[in-house]
Amino acid sequence: MRLRRIPVISHAILLALTVSMLYPVAWMVASSFKESSSVFVDAASLIPNQWNFDNYINGWKGVAGVTFTTFFKNTFLVVGISTIGSVLSSAVIAFGFSRIRFRGRNLWFVCMMLTMLLPYEIVMVPQYILFNQFGWINTYLPLIIPTFFGTPFFVFLMMQFIRSIPYDLDEAAEIDGCNKFTTFVRIILPLILPAMMTCVIFSFYWRWDDFLAPLLYLNKVSLYTVSLAIKMFSDPDNVTDWGALFAMSTLSLIPVCAAFFAFQRYIVEGIHTSGLKG
Repeated sequence: MRLRRIPVISHAILLALTVSMLYPVAWMVASSFKESSSVFVDAASLIPNQWNFDNYINGWKGVAGVTFTTFFKNTFLVVGISTIGSVLSSAVIAFGFSRIRFRGRNLWFVCMMLTMLLPYEIVMVPQYILFNQFGWINTYLPLIIPTFFGTPFFVFLMMQFIRSIPYDLDEAAEIDGCNKFTTFVRIILPLILPAMMTCVIFSFYWRWDDFLAPLLYLNKVSLYTVSLAIKMFSDPDNVTDWGALFAMSTLSLIPVCAAFFAFQRYIVEGIHTSGLKG
C-alpha cells in the first residue's frame, strides 16, 4: 500500500511543478486577448471577459512605422547565420582538440574552458570598444562574426562524441588516402550529427532570446530584433499597450516551440548517446 502511494505522490508533485511553470505562459497568452486596461484588473482570470483579437493586428503594425514582419526577418537572419557559424566552427575546433596533436593543446583547452566561467558583462565593454573601432556598430556583424570562432560549451559537448569514436576509423580513412579535412567531413561529421543538432537547438534558443547584445549594437529601429521590438511597447512615460505587448510575445514563442517539437529527440539523443552507432 505504501509502495502504491509513492507514484501518486511523485505524479502529484510533478503535476504541481508543471502547472507552476506553464501558468505564466498561459497567463501571457490569455492576456494577449484582453483589453490593455483590463489586463491587471482581472489578472487572476485566464479567460478574458471579452476576446480582443485587435491586439494581434495592432501589435503586428509594430513601432515607428516598422512592422513585425521586418523584426522577424531580422531575427531569423541573425539567428540563422550565427547558429550555423557557431555549430560548424565548434565542430572544427572539437575535432582539432580531439584528434590532432599539437604543442600546448591541453593549455589551450583549459583556457577555452575557463572562458565559460566569464559572465558576458565582463567582456561586454572591451568588445564594444573593439567593435566600435571596427565600425561595426549599428550592424549585425557584432552579433554574427564572433559566433564563427566557436562556442566553448558546444566544443566540449562535441569533443565527448568525437572521443567515443574509435580512432581505428581515422586510421582506416588515412590508409584510404584521406587527409585530416576529408576524415573530418566524411567520417567524423556524420557520426556527431546528434550532438550538432543538439547544439543547433541550444544556439537557436540563446540567439532568439538574446536581448542585451542587440540592445548594445543596434540603434536603428529597422534593424531591431523581436526582443527589442517587444520592449518598445513598454513606455514608462506613457500608456503601455499591454495587449499588443503580450500578443507579440505570444507570437515570438511560436518559432521556439516549433524548433523544440521538431528536434526534441535530438536533445536526449545528443546528450546520452555516443558518437558511434551500431
